[in-house]
Amino acid sequence: MSDDHDEDRPEYDPESPEIPDGEPPLRSTAPQSDFTMSQVGFGFVVLVLGLAITFGIPFLL
Repeated sequence: MSDDHDEDRPEYDPESPEIPDGEPPLRSTAPQSDFTMSQVGFGFVVLVLGLAITFGIPFLL
């Protein structure tokens, strides 16, 4: 498996206890990402529908 940005990544040595100086590039995780209001609204709608299905159907039965 080849990566286009191998030259940017620090070498990994399992025998060395030292942590590399830099993090691998091009990494993005959800808590660090910005969300638009439409994405937040869509997530809220999914939450409400999930709660309605999870608790509403058993309550009606």
